[in-house]
Amino acid sequence: MFQEILKELVLGKTLSEKEAEVVMNDIMDGKVNSNQISAYLALLSLRGETADELTGSVRGMRAHALPLKYKHPLLDIVGTGGDGMATFNLSTAAAVVLSSLGVNVAKHGNRSVSSTSGAADALEALGISIQSTPASAAALLDQTHMCFLFAPLYHASMRYAIEPRKSLGFRTIFNQLGPLTNPAGAAYQLLGVYSRELAKRYAEVLVKLNTKRALVVTGSDGMDELTITGKTDAYLIENNQIHSFVLTPEDVGLTRGTIEELRVHNPQESAKIIETVLTGVSRNASAVNAVLLNAGAGLFTAGRTNSIAEGVREAREAIQSGRAAKQLGLLRAKTKVMLHV
Repeated sequence: MFQEILKELVLGKTLSEKEAEVVMNDIMDGKVNSNQISAYLALLSLRGETADELTGSVRGMRAHALPLKYKHPLLDIVGTGGDGMATFNLSTAAAVVLSSLGVNVAKHGNRSVSSTSGAADALEALGISIQSTPASAAALLDQTHMCFLFAPLYHASMRYAIEPRKSLGFRTIFNQLGPLTNPAGAAYQLLGVYSRELAKRYAEVLVKLNTKRALVVTGSDGMDELTITGKTDAYLIENNQIHSFVLTPEDVGLTRGTIEELRVHNPQESAKIIETVLTGVSRNASAVNAVLLNAGAGLFTAGRTNSIAEGVREAREAIQSGRAAKQLGLLRAKTKVMLHV
């Protein structure tokens, strides 16, 4: 079966959703050797993955994930990475703001592969544990409205693809699958990607997956977040419909900033920026506005506000009132307690 799939790909054919799901199941079950996995990933990357191939692959990965079941709807806020911007972890900072406002956030993420700081790296630098089981993650959601789902703990079957991915050294379909395979099956998703082409494809995939509500965003500067340097292309998915719009910082009451003020060299620098923003003492206007913009979009995606502009105002109040800083302290304390249970 797998050899036949490879032959079809060599001939330039695309896979059906079901074929892609079967292939992913075989990879996750360890039925395919490393050379075959490398060939498969390279052929897909060379041609470009289709929405059907992504959808089938997502279904296969989700079926092999360690599931987290929770009593309330959850939001995930995550980016694909790979935008080459070396910015601090905006979505991580925004997740803390969102959870301080009572949004239940199940953030799915990993360590850095090519960037200066992955979500897991930044959280550890902030003193927040990234280790969790489904039970402890659910308890954290009860107590703090936020948990972190460290990808290697919840996608153990990914181990078969680690070496092939490393040996290739370039982006593969797995870079695109991470944000779409939250083990908690988050009903609300704010997903950042590195190009308009991928944003459109993500939107198609989310419709195929019957996602309740999602917002896919990509900055005109290439950021895999809502950007404060200019325009953000956004795709809202709801009721199996896709609505596209363009957003600027000015549209939501913010001023433009620069990428340079968002750049970091390591997780420690990322954590420092995040903490100063959350505690309300940052003098870095670009960093503050970037967090407000993305947190505001998260509130809108979760259906907590009627607009991103309204979400930005609520996010600003969370920081100015000290709620975000208090939430940061709570996450530090509770994850340490959970780690020793």
